[in-house]
Amino acid sequence: MGDPGLTPWLVIALRVISNPCSNALQKALAGGGWPAPVLLAFTHGVLGPVAMVILLRAGDSLGWVFWLWSLLSAALAVAANWLIIEAVRRSDLSLLGPINAYKPWVSLVPGWFLLGERPEGWQWVGMGLVFLGSLLLGGRGGRKGRPWELFLDRGVQLRFLALVFSAAEAVTLKRALAVSDPVRAFAGWVLLGFLVAAPFAWKARAACPQAGTVALGSLLAGLALALTTGLMQASTFMVLDQLPTGIALSFFQLSAVLSVFLGWAFFGETQFARRLTGACIMALGSALLVAAR
Repeated sequence: MGDPGLTPWLVIALRVISNPCSNALQKALAGGGWPAPVLLAFTHGVLGPVAMVILLRAGDSLGWVFWLWSLLSAALAVAANWLIIEAVRRSDLSLLGPINAYKPWVSLVPGWFLLGERPEGWQWVGMGLVFLGSLLLGGRGGRKGRPWELFLDRGVQLRFLALVFSAAEAVTLKRALAVSDPVRAFAGWVLLGFLVAAPFAWKARAACPQAGTVALGSLLAGLALALTTGLMQASTFMVLDQLPTGIALSFFQLSAVLSVFLGWAFFGETQFARRLTGACIMALGSALLVAAR
């Protein structure tokens, strides 16, 4: 492949920035009492008019194969994001952001144990760096604790489970992109994601903060969440369509470093230097894992 030009790299930068910003807004709103399914339905609902315009312009050119894979992708995305919201509600953003570096493990380890596809060369180095970097993250709430206590944190466990759903989502997403394009795939994700999340949001509506206590700040934060989540998803589709997956996923790991900064700056999370070092090591290891495929 030749030089992809400047635009894809700008889209990568947008993805790297929007992802941790979306997680930070999820943490703030979830901490304010908003249930995860309500946040998900609101996010997809705000983006809904844009999706409808795109799909109306597409007409009937989208077949059942597109809608099938888009529905599966949207359902898996809603499940993954629900788990992420519950994770950030319970744990530090500067702990959870770097955990995304384990994503290549999720696709590599099953093949290793089920198919005998053993890691080779730099993959071993990458796996080791991800693991060692995670041991530097410390415990929740400023506790250093023992290195393995990270994996006993409930939020971290939920984040790992979200990685499994995200990996499955990536497979179905590629199927949807194969029979459409990033713009229409994004529209399908928005519309079908709302349909999946809406029944759960309706059921959880009683747990929402009372109308009299909902400040303008919550509404603005919700709109910002919809914007950053939409930008994150759209830029992901565009990057995967324009660049080799390995290059894109390698650069996506920079989001972990930004998560540590956001956790420290907006939520007063401690152990900044230690967690920043761990996140950088994990990002490097994850990039090696992806590049060595």
